Amino acid sequence: MNKLMKRVSLMVLGLVFFAPACTDLEEELYSDVTADNFFTSDEEFVAALGQAYSSLLGIGNHSNLWSINEIASDELVITTKGGDWYDGGILLQLHQHEYTADNGFFNNTWGFCYSGVNTCNRLIYQFEQLGTEEADAFIAELRAVRALWYYWLLDAFGNVPLVTDFTDTETAGNSTRQQVFNFVESELNEIIPLLSEAKDASTYGRINKWGALAIRAKLYLNAEVYTGTARWADAEADADAIINSGLYSLESNYAANFQTDNAGSQENIFVVPYDQVFAQGFNWHQMTLHYGSQNTFNLQDQPWNGYATVEEFYNSYVDPAKNPGPQGDVYKGLAQATSIGTVDSRLSNFIVGPQFNPDGSRTEDAGVEPTDPDGAPLTFTPQHNSIYPDGLRQAGARIGKYEIAQGATPNLSNDFVIFRLGNILLTKAEADFRQGNTADALAMVNQIRTRAGVTPFSSLDATNLLAEWGREMYAEMTRRQDLIRFGKYDDPWWEKGTSDSHYAIFPIPQVQLDANNKLKQNEGYN
Repeated sequence: MNKLMKRVSLMVLGLVFFAPACTDLEEELYSDVTADNFFTSDEEFVAALGQAYSSLLGIGNHSNLWSINEIASDELVITTKGGDWYDGGILLQLHQHEYTADNGFFNNTWGFCYSGVNTCNRLIYQFEQLGTEEADAFIAELRAVRALWYYWLLDAFGNVPLVTDFTDTETAGNSTRQQVFNFVESELNEIIPLLSEAKDASTYGRINKWGALAIRAKLYLNAEVYTGTARWADAEADADAIINSGLYSLESNYAANFQTDNAGSQENIFVVPYDQVFAQGFNWHQMTLHYGSQNTFNLQDQPWNGYATVEEFYNSYVDPAKNPGPQGDVYKGLAQATSIGTVDSRLSNFIVGPQFNPDGSRTEDAGVEPTDPDGAPLTFTPQHNSIYPDGLRQAGARIGKYEIAQGATPNLSNDFVIFRLGNILLTKAEADFRQGNTADALAMVNQIRTRAGVTPFSSLDATNLLAEWGREMYAEMTRRQDLIRFGKYDDPWWEKGTSDSHYAIFPIPQVQLDANNKLKQNEGYN
């Protein structure tokens, strides 16, 4: 059934025609395909709809939406390793909260998101010309996809233009963050009753009612940040609707949600279906693994040795004093969880410790620095020696969240998780906690901890709730907003001092300001 769902989703969404690139983010606003010569059969309806979803494939790339959220948090860092990964200092800017409007990652993200918006606007316009009941169902789904794009834009840039009319070619100025919030909320309120409630091959990789409720639950969870008005009860209600549907359940094995064939996960609510041949663009293994890891995993291309985990974040799972050198299986280090002496199964998020080739021999780092105490045998240590200019090539636990198949191409076939039940349970837990219902909040968090194989909490406070968000949702593009919501985004962490509060919203990209004189920069940026 898993492979069937994957095949159906790839076929239905028309992803086989998409060729992603992390830098080519231009959107063709007009098309030769019109209502007069298309949309005449069920197959053409769903093929057109697939164009909206294929835009999402860029999320697994470097230098985009995922990257700015993760590097700007306390989870991930890309250290400068001699001549590698300095990139004009833009990666250091992100980690140290010194970023400016000319950082190319912001323009990539802006283009990525508005490309998705423009595609949705075009398809909505084309479907509207038909004026049929069948077209109305597709329009509702397209509005849900567009709401997701605007939710991401709202979260990242705050005061962004609202563009919904495909026929209007006038450039638009900023809308306020409150206005964008109101738009996303209104769209979701209108279309959620119209969306399919099915959870099967026909809706896999598409936003059904439950996926749209997940967007709205997260919108409400962060509402106080976005608008100044808390919406905890509304976040709880949407989380409850998903939970009480009975359609989703926690996988007994946390890592099952991220394995190569994860289409059968009972926990994942909305995913971007990737395929190494037909739906390319998911290349985390290239982004994080060491050059020598090509031998470890028999990869077809050499990785780039970039993204690694901040040591303090890794240590939120483990107690280094109890486990100074992870000695688990050949790819995933296993260590003891903080203070309670049990193994946290979510350590599958990381690749740490000595690395071995498939034949059992040690993987070697031919270019190891003389100062690396581990020498040539490749060993991923959680510790970082320096962020710049001479970070050690082997330093830092690497991203192991998604299974890396032996012999993988530069494109993974794992489906990228946007929303899953673990996220929703923590959303409900926090919403309960913020309203003073600590008993229910504690029960929700302990469901997560029990699945992870660690001792349940006896009480809940803001500190251990935020820490549990981090452990459960590592590298799932929630950490930045979680830190902001808990008032910790400005705090110092490794190689970052206390930062100014204006960094909680990214700057409007300078390229966009230069191209559109109606746009105004976000407060705090020159």
